[in-house]
Amino acid sequence: MKFQGKAYTFGNDVNTDEILPARYLNTSDPAELAAHLMEDADPNFAAKVRPGDIIVAGSNFGCGSSREHAPLAIKTAGVACVVAGSFARIFYRNAFNIGLPILESPEAAAAIKSGQEVEVDAAAGRIRNLTTAASYPVKPIPAFMRELVAAGGLMPWVKQQMEKKKSDHKG
Repeated sequence: MKFQGKAYTFGNDVNTDEILPARYLNTSDPAELAAHLMEDADPNFAAKVRPGDIIVAGSNFGCGSSREHAPLAIKTAGVACVVAGSFARIFYRNAFNIGLPILESPEAAAAIKSGQEVEVDAAAGRIRNLTTAASYPVKPIPAFMRELVAAGGLMPWVKQQMEKKKSDHKG
């Protein structure tokens, strides 16, 4: 599981209301949510982020309320993954539940600047800043969590498992 894209950086304690302002929670349309991603922190963010780009942030990313809308908006906007110094516990769980890969690396979060090209190898546990040639350690995503991401989230993964079980019983 490798990702490569342009970095967009944010600071510490980015809460779910900054990721997706609460005034947009009356919709469940993922495309509409993505159109407002990081709107209060950077009003032009949704217009400039491209599929494959990477959000890099400080510590405690995703703190605040436990809304799944926040990681869903990030994923739907095409962000490949989020690298942060640390994540709020509920955001961590919600991200994997919807299939958004997130990785903790305080070193990368402190060093990477907006606009730099970044490569993330989630299985190997390595982040490389292609702009500066620096390399940073990252906690590898456990195999099961990579399965969740590959399936598109927890519910699609469960569906796959149920289909497997059905076909195993037929054969």
